[in-house]
Amino acid sequence: MESIDWREAFEDYLVVERHYSPKTVENYLYDLDCFFAFLKEHRQNFLNIEYRQVRQYVNFLYDKQYKRTTMQRKISSLRTFYRFLMQNELISENPFEYVIMKKKEKRLPSFFYPKEMQALFDSIQGQDALSLRNRALLELLYSTGIRVSECVQLKINDIDFIGQFILVHGKGSKDRYVPFNDHANKALKTYLQIARPQLIAQKGAALGYVFVNAQGNPLTARGVRYILTKIIQQSSLTTSIHPHQLRHTFATHLLNNGADLRSVQELLGHVDVSSTQIYAHVTTESLQKTYRHFHPRA
Repeated sequence: MESIDWREAFEDYLVVERHYSPKTVENYLYDLDCFFAFLKEHRQNFLNIEYRQVRQYVNFLYDKQYKRTTMQRKISSLRTFYRFLMQNELISENPFEYVIMKKKEKRLPSFFYPKEMQALFDSIQGQDALSLRNRALLELLYSTGIRVSECVQLKINDIDFIGQFILVHGKGSKDRYVPFNDHANKALKTYLQIARPQLIAQKGAALGYVFVNAQGNPLTARGVRYILTKIIQQSSLTTSIHPHQLRHTFATHLLNNGADLRSVQELLGHVDVSSTQIYAHVTTESLQKTYRHFHPRA
């Protein structure tokens, strides 16, 4: 039977049996058409291909410089198609069953050294409302390592100043308690007592959120990025900054100073410790101390 017939049968299978959305079906069929075009160019039949031809196609995709997620989808589409052919007894083995994608190179997270963090804090010297807010924001992000999305959702009732904990509403509706230090405690109290009332006096709708903008409305993630960019422009540093960099810095500094990986995982709100392990690769100060202590010629 011609390939176009099996394409139509595969479409029916995706819609009727798998109940895929129209967009997903469209993507699967597009991926299949691209593969058929490749086979036609190389004069190959889709029913007679082997693992060698599959590797040729995978290399072809790499040469096209598709994003990794796009390549994974294309391979998944074809793996599903050939499983469908197996169910219909057209083939005995799925040539895409054991395709392994090249591992993505892991980039080590960028972070600030303690002296660089101090330079950021030193750049915020003003006593106006926005400066007090910016200092409280920077202190809290560095003190807790919370995500920017968690930071902008923080409400005043989520702060325990006596125990110095905040209640963080994390990903997947998973709450956790995260401690904060004396510097953040002082900066937050000053901001909430002096600066925030001035900002919400602009007739904004703060709705109990801790951090507000100049109009008194809840601060957004975009607003946090803007503030941090302004802070680093005012500092002596020549690098760029993004909110997640402070989260990386928080984790790295804890591990450098002897914190165990499991505790850092809990503080960051990572479900899997493998998400935290990447920070173990950047704790160079701790590695240097161990090396100097134990290597006989260090």
